[in-house]
Amino acid sequence: MTETIILHHYDKSPYAEKIRLMFGLTNTPWSSLLSPAWPPRPNLDPLTGGYRRIPVAQIGADIFCDTALIAQEVARLSGSAALDPTAVEGSALELMKQAEGQAFFAAIGTVPPVRLITTMLQGFGPIGTYRFIKDRVSLLKGGTSRPPKGDKAKLVMDSLFYALDTRLTEGAWVGGDNLSVADLSVFHPLWLHVSCNRKPLAASQKIQQWYSRVENIGHGARSEISQEDAFKAARESQPRLLPVSSSDSPVAIGAAVQVAPLDYGVVPVAGTLAAVTETRIIVARESADFGTLHVHFPRAGYSIFAK
Repeated sequence: MTETIILHHYDKSPYAEKIRLMFGLTNTPWSSLLSPAWPPRPNLDPLTGGYRRIPVAQIGADIFCDTALIAQEVARLSGSAALDPTAVEGSALELMKQAEGQAFFAAIGTVPPVRLITTMLQGFGPIGTYRFIKDRVSLLKGGTSRPPKGDKAKLVMDSLFYALDTRLTEGAWVGGDNLSVADLSVFHPLWLHVSCNRKPLAASQKIQQWYSRVENIGHGARSEISQEDAFKAARESQPRLLPVSSSDSPVAIGAAVQVAPLDYGVVPVAGTLAAVTETRIIVARESADFGTLHVHFPRAGYSIFAK
């Protein structure tokens, strides 16, 4: 492997945990650049153009937003097709969608409020907790996500546990006999719940054993780098060759566009539409500091508007 992947993340990020476990599973060396848990993120915003969500991966002058795409890049770098979300099918795919949909928010909604606040105070301090809550409230504005609360959140989590228990009755892993991205996608909202609740997972023995097996994968060969290291990698690299665009691009290639998630964190990134394939959108951004950067987004769940 000749490409170095940089993960812009913070240690308590559940979506970042999903990617960190992929590095551990594939023994992929990776560079870690820690970011603030809320914007502004001076190590990241100049590269992405203000993309709101985290983690973000970087390979030279190519910037990858959303863990769906980051997983594809880890799969490509490591030669592990099992980590490519586009390869997941059937009931394993349905369970992935369930876990990363309402169950992700229900994982927080089922934590007793006092315990949740205490966890945030321990992690961020009083001022940080205020900023974190204020930021997460604004994160949902304008998007389609409607987090379940109270009894509804419990029903959502119970449904996830039932579906997961059923899958694990049929095999050792969510996808069958081998661990895959499906396991990590289902694991990370449960990891969030355990982290916030600070108690062992209250689930069946099969689920607890599965959870421990995933948790023990580890994070692989992590090395810390500085903001300047990441900026230098972007500055001294050229974006990789663009894929051939599909014929059904909603906006003409070369047009000025804005791209944003639909569900939450709907802060648009502006640039020139460089390519649109069946699975991804690539926007070219020009800056005096870095030259040309290509920012990659999944096509599913994202909007493209002519600027």
